[in-house]
Amino acid sequence: MQIGALGDIVFQVSAETVETLDKVTWSGAARYAKQDRHLKDSLTEFTGLEPDEISFEMLLSAYLGVDPYPELVKIWQYERNGKALTLVIGERTYGKWRWVIEKHSIKMQNFGKGGALMSATVSVNLLEYLKS
Repeated sequence: MQIGALGDIVFQVSAETVETLDKVTWSGAARYAKQDRHLKDSLTEFTGLEPDEISFEMLLSAYLGVDPYPELVKIWQYERNGKALTLVIGERTYGKWRWVIEKHSIKMQNFGKGGALMSATVSVNLLEYLKS
């Protein structure tokens, strides 16, 4: 059963495959300018919003039916090409438009015969990407 997707990376759970999100954090921030005034209190002015950010972890494991390396290649390509992606979890599309992968981190955990990567936990940081 598909539970979501980031571009072509499908989050799913079935009897054969488990590839899901964990530790999802969505954050945002306002932007303010401070104007100093001589012998008076400073003025604070709202100047807009910073792009939202979403971070999450995924366990990619051959033991759970997922070949980790092809999924990692997708993440690398999306990040290095600046590809704007739709993020869907359940029936909800997140964000105002799309997301780019700002950075990732991979903890390679198990290796099999010939050094094949068997499992890894990947942390992904997304940055909101709006139409110009």
